[in-house]
Amino acid sequence: MLTIMRWKDGVPIVEPNQKIIGPTSSQLRERLVSQINASHTSCVIINFARVDKIDSSGLGALVSVYITAKRKKGRIGIVNVGRNLKSLIVQSWLLDTFEHFEDEDTAVAAFSLPH
Repeated sequence: MLTIMRWKDGVPIVEPNQKIIGPTSSQLRERLVSQINASHTSCVIINFARVDKIDSSGLGALVSVYITAKRKKGRIGIVNVGRNLKSLIVQSWLLDTFEHFEDEDTAVAAFSLPH
């Protein structure tokens, strides 16, 4: 899976760059879980700006990552969720599961504060 990994003010940001369907879901999950396990903060922001489609396996991967983060007292933030993805997340009752931010700077600021 094409994924950009970068840091902003000490907060890890993962940017998937393609549809999160089928096998790419597992690849994203592995990437995010390894980032959470390697990070001292156990948190990550997922920027969906370049993702236009996600299927049920993609949603399952995100839930798995969320559970991993919560076990480590971490956090998962999501930003730039397009209309199609947001609709699916709302229909799946997952909107309140993830910390949703309107933009990356707001998410980074929230994750930079002690929680």
